[in-house]
Amino acid sequence: MATINPFPCIRPVQELAERVAALPYDVYNREEAKIAAGKDNLSFLNIDRAETQFSDDVEIDDIRVYQKAKELLEARIEDGTFISDDEECYYIYELIMNGRSQTGIVACASIDDYQNNIIKKHENTRADKEQDRINHVDTCSAQTGPIFLAYRSDTVLNLIITKTKKEEKLYSFTAEDGVTHNVWRISDTLHVHAILDAFSKIQNIYIADGHHRAASAVKVGMKRRTQKPDYTGDEAFNFFLSVLFPEDQLMIMPYNRVVKDLNGMNKESFLDAVKKSFRVIEKGETPFAPKSKYSYGMYLDNKWYELKADREFSKIKDPVESLDVSILQNHLLKPILGIDDPRTDKRIDFIGGIRGVEELEKRVHTDMKVAFSMYPTSIAELFAVSDAGKLMPPKSTWFEPKLRSGLFLHKI
Repeated sequence: MATINPFPCIRPVQELAERVAALPYDVYNREEAKIAAGKDNLSFLNIDRAETQFSDDVEIDDIRVYQKAKELLEARIEDGTFISDDEECYYIYELIMNGRSQTGIVACASIDDYQNNIIKKHENTRADKEQDRINHVDTCSAQTGPIFLAYRSDTVLNLIITKTKKEEKLYSFTAEDGVTHNVWRISDTLHVHAILDAFSKIQNIYIADGHHRAASAVKVGMKRRTQKPDYTGDEAFNFFLSVLFPEDQLMIMPYNRVVKDLNGMNKESFLDAVKKSFRVIEKGETPFAPKSKYSYGMYLDNKWYELKADREFSKIKDPVESLDVSILQNHLLKPILGIDDPRTDKRIDFIGGIRGVEELEKRVHTDMKVAFSMYPTSIAELFAVSDAGKLMPPKSTWFEPKLRSGLFLHKI
């Protein structure tokens, strides 16, 4: 059963929360991060991506970058930008985008639950991306970006969240991207114990987003255990910062694909090959986004098509092979377009659903040849893959809205 603890949070003072809160470090490339961080010296991106404080000839993984992150964090604590809630609390975090609300509980999850697969994964991680956050967390002695976790909806937790949201907010602001962020604190002993007890009865928690942050936090925790062989298990480094959402609150957006060429074929021979596994329906010039599973949009030569997967695909029982992203990869991208490994092939790129299908047209008109709009993977599919102990193909899910960094910090 899951151990989900309250914690003494370091957080921005109320009047500066909007300036501090920043999108996750990994949604930016280096140039974008430098521009975004430069807009406000209090933006947490200056700490999360401290290479923005250096010239471009300083490598992102230079030790000076992580030391600068620590220096900036300590300076913000010293000057009062951040304060510390000394008592162990939970926090309620609501995000509202386009009129749709999702509300989670900010807490600390156990690295042992991660190791023992009570917290389940659905993605592989890359060593280089892990090492960056390992260095950041270890040098700062703080976890600065929450891991996005999901759990099956629970009546007790729902009641506590509903009651808390009627109380006075700790933070409330609308960011420049139009997403509203509301935060409440739960310090009442009865509610704290009720949340702890409710999570202890939940069999599994699932990583929705943030696999690299989670893996990095766990590895720092394990490192510190070796440095403190008499550890009790209660030390802060045994837990990692998380926001946990009930699955019925979450929305997964599609992760669309664009490919640079037709693998040596002309348009006609390509379409003939596609028709062997998909029914091809012309849709004209109006952008097409699928409305159901086993349906795909395709943009080629200024025209949209719907690809309807062969009926046999609906009989696939394997939770990974039955995913729409797997069917497209296994029956079109690989055998027809020659994309053997989408993780490494430079001919394919991935476009988050937040950018819309219009972005697919733009890419085809600039540097790509063909685009595919996807039907989003469901949270039930994500749970099924995780429960089976399997991994999703790369770029299977895109979660929106993104959790902000800097609102909650966990010192270790």
